[in-house]
Amino acid sequence: MPTLTYDFHDRTVIVSGAAQGIGAELVRFFRAAGATVVAVDLDAAGLAAVCGSSGAVPVVGDVAAASTADAAVTAALEATGRVDILVNNAGILRDNVVWKITDDDWDLVLGVHAGGTFRLTRACVPSMRAQGAGRIVNVTSYTGLHGNVGQANYATAKAGIIGFTKTVAKEVARFGVTVNAISPNAATRMVEAIPEERRREIELMAPLARFGRADEMCAAVGFLASDEAAYITGVVLPVDGGLSI
Repeated sequence: MPTLTYDFHDRTVIVSGAAQGIGAELVRFFRAAGATVVAVDLDAAGLAAVCGSSGAVPVVGDVAAASTADAAVTAALEATGRVDILVNNAGILRDNVVWKITDDDWDLVLGVHAGGTFRLTRACVPSMRAQGAGRIVNVTSYTGLHGNVGQANYATAKAGIIGFTKTVAKEVARFGVTVNAISPNAATRMVEAIPEERRREIELMAPLARFGRADEMCAAVGFLASDEAAYITGVVLPVDGGLSI
């Protein structure tokens, strides 16, 4: 866990993909910084473990469904009457070369990544507009800009999130809401599924020659969610050890 710099005691945060990896660390980070956190994930058991140890409010559901987004916002409003920060982190992989990707795997990956980001954002913006303030941080990927063999569905979704981030940033700026993204290179469960030899090759592509830890992503998200970042919107911040240089 990075040293806490920011104070989120008066903030209500929604984090998707909260049962493991970056999402779970973000829940712990914001709770340690004093925020009320609504944690969203389809993995009920994993979510219960994270929320049980951190005191976050769990919402079990598929972010591709509008009902889950609505439930998350309802939980936040019932807890504090506010939605201050949204972190769109939920994601899945269904990798294959393009001629072997099924319609179901294409739709599933885009539905969770791009669809979930859209639906949670749509559900949160009315409250942020009414408050005259808000922070939205989306999680995209190096693959969204550069592609990767076997990940046409994932790359399409992550590239879409970049376009979505920039567009919504322009739409909501006049309401005091900022929208940014991070592009992480962290050793999550998705990375662990990569064969060890290939994983080491990817590590060495970054000047810092390692994957980041999930908790190292928290500092970047925390900054973009803070008052100090009030004049930053529509950017994609690489948190990748120099991989994108």
